[in-house]
Amino acid sequence: MSFISINYLIFFPAVVLLYYVLPKRVRMYWLLIASYYFYMSWNAKYALLLFASTAVTYLCGLGIEAVRSSKQRDDKRILAGKRFILILSLVLNLGLLFYFKYIGFAAESLSEFFSKMGIALNIPRTDILLPVGISFYIFQAVGYTIDVYRGDVPAEKNPFRYALFVSFFPQLVAGPIERSKNLLAQLREERDFDAENARAGLLTMSYGIFMKMVAADSIAAVIDPVFASPASYSGMMILFAAMLFSFRIYLDFNGYTLIAIGSAKVLGIRLTTNFDTPYMGLSVGDFWRRWHISLTSWFRDYLYIPLGGNRKGKVRKYINTIIVFMLSGLWHGAAWHFVAWGLLNGLILIAEDLLKPLKRRIDLKLKIRTDDPFYKWIRRFVTFFIVTITWIFFRAGSLPQAASLIGMIFKDFRPAWFINFEFGKLFTDPQAMLGVLVPLLIVIIFDIFKARGKEFTDLVFNRQIVLRWIIYICIALSIIYWGFYGKGYEQTQFIYFQF
Repeated sequence: MSFISINYLIFFPAVVLLYYVLPKRVRMYWLLIASYYFYMSWNAKYALLLFASTAVTYLCGLGIEAVRSSKQRDDKRILAGKRFILILSLVLNLGLLFYFKYIGFAAESLSEFFSKMGIALNIPRTDILLPVGISFYIFQAVGYTIDVYRGDVPAEKNPFRYALFVSFFPQLVAGPIERSKNLLAQLREERDFDAENARAGLLTMSYGIFMKMVAADSIAAVIDPVFASPASYSGMMILFAAMLFSFRIYLDFNGYTLIAIGSAKVLGIRLTTNFDTPYMGLSVGDFWRRWHISLTSWFRDYLYIPLGGNRKGKVRKYINTIIVFMLSGLWHGAAWHFVAWGLLNGLILIAEDLLKPLKRRIDLKLKIRTDDPFYKWIRRFVTFFIVTITWIFFRAGSLPQAASLIGMIFKDFRPAWFINFEFGKLFTDPQAMLGVLVPLLIVIIFDIFKARGKEFTDLVFNRQIVLRWIIYICIALSIIYWGFYGKGYEQTQFIYFQF
């Protein structure tokens, strides 16, 4: 069930209404039933996988707690017992993820490797449908087990509350990946209906739908033909399409996230912020601190720091960075171009770190004011260009195609192309151009305000009532006009549903 479907338009109000009408003692069970129904609307049988991951991590959490509180005085045995249960949880959950997401990729890669050595491997071809959201809920469940192992949170005794923590429908399919300290703690609280939460949540949902249906899908209709047949376009046109894709993936994923955050807020639950104006970043490292925050922080806390982080010298720090980013790329997709995308970002971060002393010396020698707004905007444009090049690996269908696209761009690199407005040829007519650029400009303006500490909801709610209602009506009409009834509008699936 997609957030932008008629089904969700019926499902969500029904869930909210019954949630606040039902007695508080049964609300948790109602949300759990609704969450499983939401997930089963895609493929009912894959709810068994969700249940399996939930059961394993729930029991492992109890097991770790039992070992910790046992009367056994041997600290080494307690640690060994806890570690065994943690490893069991990791093996079972990540094994489940590997089977459904990576076994085909692993088999194909092995076959190609041995074929180059003249050895033919007859590995049976697997055709397994990837369960929606499996990467997200398994990471969330595994994170809980690690938190219990570390003693950061106590093991959850109530199986229904824990099951709701793993399956909470607003963030189940594409995050944010929640921590037990945040979401599980909130699920223990009883809450009454709050009109301010509902108002802010509905506005946040509306803005997320605007991002997806009006902005992201409009861009998709323009750039998808370019990536489907790049040989028919110039290198600069491919670059422009890649720049638009940079915005499209942000609008698409952040649109989903805002709908999730808004849906939870109506229910009185606060989800983690997943995006913090990433294209306002002053470097690629700054971009990654602002992009998909729940995933990058997960890798930082549960992989990068345990590997040693930056505590064991620069060489070890750089190795850890490469490991984390390559695995992050693999998390996004079972293909080598995703691994290359992660590796490239890791290498860029290492380069930025190595060049920091040189940059400081240049700034001092040229007396550059690093706090100057113009200087910051130059850095943002450079960062955006670099990130756009890396997104090509993400968007391309394969590693050779990504290399081919980048080669075409640099062979035909002409900055004057933008000044001549040749990019207008990508659009069928002026109306199509406005349909892409106007919504995009609106989001950019609101992101600039957000970077200055002014949230979209605050900007709207601080207006007078007449202006507020004009904004509400404009959002609704734009979704209807450019979205549901827009000329040639074709709804696309959220990009991160495939992960």
